[in-house]
Amino acid sequence: MPFLRLALCRIVTRMDKNDQPLNLEQILAVAKAAAARASQIAREQRASLSVQVSFKEARNLVTTADLACEAAIIETIRASFPNHTILAEESAGSVNPESCRTGPVWVIDPIDGTTNYAHEHYQVGVSVAFAMDSVVLVAAIEAPFLGEVFTAIKGRGAFLNGRAIRVREVSGAEEALVATGFPYRRVNLKNICGRVERVLSRCRDLRRIGAATLDISWVGCGRIDAFYEEGLMPWDVAASGLVAREAGAIVAHFPYDSDSQRLSSAYSGDLFADNILIASPGCYSEIEKLLVG
Repeated sequence: MPFLRLALCRIVTRMDKNDQPLNLEQILAVAKAAAARASQIAREQRASLSVQVSFKEARNLVTTADLACEAAIIETIRASFPNHTILAEESAGSVNPESCRTGPVWVIDPIDGTTNYAHEHYQVGVSVAFAMDSVVLVAAIEAPFLGEVFTAIKGRGAFLNGRAIRVREVSGAEEALVATGFPYRRVNLKNICGRVERVLSRCRDLRRIGAATLDISWVGCGRIDAFYEEGLMPWDVAASGLVAREAGAIVAHFPYDSDSQRLSSAYSGDLFADNILIASPGCYSEIEKLLVG
C-alpha cells in the first residue's frame, strides 16, 4: 500500500435513498437523541447492578447494556429514517460491507469502552455517525458518565456541549501527549510494543484511556495531541473521526506491518479504520515517522 493512506474526502450528493435532500440538522438531532437514550440505559443498568457480561472472543467483552443500547439507538433512528442502512457493532455480522459503500449509512457503537464499562470506569462513549457514500457527515458522541456530548456536521466545525473546539497547537512530537489502545488479538505484539517504545522515547507521554471514540474526540478538544491504534473498526472511528477533522486534526493511516491489521479493508472512505493515526498538525508528521519505525 502507499506509504500513507489519507482518509477519503469527497464532495457528496446529499440525497437519501428516496432522492430527497438530506437535512443534516435533523440528522444531528436524531443522532443526539439516540446517543442520549442509550447513555441513559447504560447509566441505569450499571447503577442497578443488572449488567451481565459475556465474551464475543478472547478478551472482547459484550454486556447486556451493549445490546440494550444498540437496540434503543436503532429504534430511534428507524423512527425517522426507516430505509437507511445501519451498521452497528453488535449486529455488524449481518451487514454486508459492500452495502455500506454507497447511500445513507448510520454507524453505531452502542458502548465504546465496554471493558471500562464492565469495570466501572468512566471513560465510556456512545457513538452515532451518519455517512453518505462512505463520507461521514454527522457525528454525535455522548460520554454517559462524564456529562459530555461531542457533535459535528461536516464543514461546520466540532463542538463539546455546544462550545466550539479546536486541536491544541503543538510545535513537535516532544510536546505531544499521545494516546493509543491495544487490539484484543495480540498476535502483532512485537510490533505494537515497538511503536510504544518509539513514541515514549520521543513524545511527552503516552495514555491508554480505553475508548477510541473518546481518545479521538479528545484530540479534537486538545486533551490529547495524537491518537493511533491498530485493530479498530468503522464504529470505533466514524463519529469521532469527523469531530477530530472538524476540530483541525489530520486523520490518516500508518502502513501495515502484519496481516492481522487488515480488519476493515472491506469498508471505504471514512469507514476504513485500519492503523488509524489522528493528530494535531504540529506533531503529525513526526509521530507518523515514529509509527513507521
